[in-house]
Parts: sequence; structure tokens; C-alpha cells
Amino acid sequence: MSSPLESLIHCGTKLWLDSVDPDLVQKNRALGATGATSNPIIIADLVKTGRFDEQLGSLMASGDATDADIAWSLTDQIVSDAERVFAPVWQTTSGNDGYVSFELDPLLEDPDRDLPHVDRVEQYVELGKRWSSEHRNRMIKVPATPAGLEALQPLAAAGVPLNVTLIFTQRQYQQARDAIWQGAQRRRSLQSFKSVYSIFISRVDVYTEKHVPSLSEAAQGQVGIVNAKRLWADNQQFWGGKEAPLHQEIVFASTGSKKPEDPAWKYVAALAGSDIQTNPPATNDAVQESGLEFTRTVDQLPPQAVLDEIDKLVDMQELEKTLMSEGIAKFATPQKALLELIADKRRQLAST
Repeated sequence: MSSPLESLIHCGTKLWLDSVDPDLVQKNRALGATGATSNPIIIADLVKTGRFDEQLGSLMASGDATDADIAWSLTDQIVSDAERVFAPVWQTTSGNDGYVSFELDPLLEDPDRDLPHVDRVEQYVELGKRWSSEHRNRMIKVPATPAGLEALQPLAAAGVPLNVTLIFTQRQYQQARDAIWQGAQRRRSLQSFKSVYSIFISRVDVYTEKHVPSLSEAAQGQVGIVNAKRLWADNQQFWGGKEAPLHQEIVFASTGSKKPEDPAWKYVAALAGSDIQTNPPATNDAVQESGLEFTRTVDQLPPQAVLDEIDKLVDMQELEKTLMSEGIAKFATPQKALLELIADKRRQLAST
């Protein structure tokens, strides 16, 4: 009998880990994970453990490296280590799987810096090319902000594998997808063209519980799932008509349950059967301990009455505006915290 995670994978889901902790990468690779993703919170949590003090000391030894230089060099090293673990997957799938996502500088969107739009776009393109160079199975993670979206076409044209993150609505998804496809068509070949679109799910249900309390019990807590399934179907239809050798996929992100009364595998079970789930380590552990057997559900929607209620009561434009505002704050703050942590580590290591 297969384990719960094996049943999830067997029904068609690719399992990616929402962490690049070396120990967790090895553990989850053994459980069937075929990719991973990184962000400043993950890197900061690793720095706090003290396990990377030796690497930090080496990076700081040059003397003229800034805290930002050290943070990005360490991130590059940790992500590169994870890439090596998943490289055999990339090799055997001819580039269709086995990626590790590398998030570009969240401070480009920092409201306190207020960078001009054109400068943000230029830096996204410059950094995307820089951090993807000579990394076969690294995906560059770009947010679906106005500047991020505008950077997608030149990045895709340059051959950069892309993970578009902070997607909440069909408008964002379609704008990202169309920009990437336009850029891809400027390439000499589509042989290695790869893109994924990270749809945030649980945050949508947190939003509706707070801002749309009039939703019925049948609809409340289902909006994130319905939204993700609709975008998945849209993605299937669009790419089904294109001659791209590799799969251009939806990443079901933000899959950790936010309400204590919900099972930890609520979103995992609801979206099983296709494309990619990027799950927190704790979610994978809970799934594995559940004893459940997962089957394909990604193409199953709630009753029409529930869909009609969601369409009537949930203003997706307002939802996007609110969640993007919150998302950008959550995007920039962890990077600032990481830089402060690096500064503290510099002082600690200098005094030892």
C-alpha cells in the first residue's frame, strides 16, 4: 500500500517543498518531492539556527561585502545546494521538473523606497538574468506586481525559467502568462521554455472570512480553492493549444491551512491530481501522517449554487487590491529582517 504522499504523487501532483533547509530537502526528496522554493523568511530561519555561521564567516572575511551582498551570496549557496539534490529529476525529465525557485530582491517593491516603475522593471530583468546564469534547474521567482509583470517578457525572451508569484486573480495570471508567451516566442527555440504560475490559496480564504462574512457556510472557505481550480483550467486550455515541449504549470501555493479547525491537508486534498503543490514541511508531515489515500480532485468544482454565490458576493478586483497590498508588505519586511539578522551575525562573529 502506498503512503499518503505517494498516493498524492501517483494521482498526478508534483510535490515541491516550501523550504531549502538542506535536511528537509533530503528528507522530502526521499518522500517524493521533486522541487523546492526559497524566500527570505526561509533563509532567515536557517541563519537563526547557527548552522551557517561558518559560511557567513567566510563571506564576511572579505571585509568590503555589505550585509545585502552576504545575504544574497548565502541565499545563492543554499539554493545551489538544493539544486544539486533535484538535478537528477531535471535531467530525467528533460527540464520539465526538478527546479528550485530563487526569489528576486523583495525590496524592489518596498513602499518606503518608492523606486520609479522603470527602475524596478530594469532591476528585475537585470537580477533575473544574473541569478539564473549558469543554473540549469533554477527558477527565478518574480512577483505579479506591475513592475514584475512588465519584466516577464524580456526575461522569458532571454531564456530564464520563471515562477510568477503573488498571483491571486485571473487578471494577474493572464497578464503574466501572455507576457511570458510573447517573450518565449522571441527565443530561437522553445525546447527549454519553462514557466509556472504560483496561485496563492489560503490567503484568499482568510480574506473572505474577514471581508465577505455574508458568504454561506457552504461557500466560506471554498473561494481560494474555486479560484485556483478555475485558473488551473484556464491554464490547461491556453497551453493545450501551444507547441511548448515542456509543461507550463500552475503552482498551488499557500497550501498550509490557516484555521485550526481545518485539517492540515484541506488544500492538498482539494487540489490533488495535476500540476504542482508547493507545501510547507509541516503540511507534508501532516499529510504523511494522515493515513489518507489521495485521488484526483483538481477538476471537480462545488455545486453551481456555491459558484454563483461566490461570483455574486466576492469582488475579485477588491480582493486583489487588498491581498497585493498585504503581500507586498509581507514581501519586503522579511528581507529587511534578514539584513538585520546578517548585521547581528556580523557583530557576533566579530566578537568571537
